[in-house]
Amino acid sequence: MIDAITRERIVIHTEGTGGPYLMVAQEQLEAVTDALSAHSVSHWVDEDAISLDGEPAVAVVNLGRGADVPAVQRLLDRI
Repeated sequence: MIDAITRERIVIHTEGTGGPYLMVAQEQLEAVTDALSAHSVSHWVDEDAISLDGEPAVAVVNLGRGADVPAVQRLLDRI
């Protein structure tokens, strides 16, 4: 999937201690969470979306620590 804001590929981030996550434009959130749910990928969305410098809001979608990151990335690349 291409990010509606940056026009670049949406990627899963693995840095930090909180587990893998991705950031998506609010307008793409439903499509991403629907795809994750349809493929039984455990996930949750942070309660607050973030908007900086007047840019569109971005939501953080968290994946469980045991997520198969390469498989989920392939899924995202197909939608």
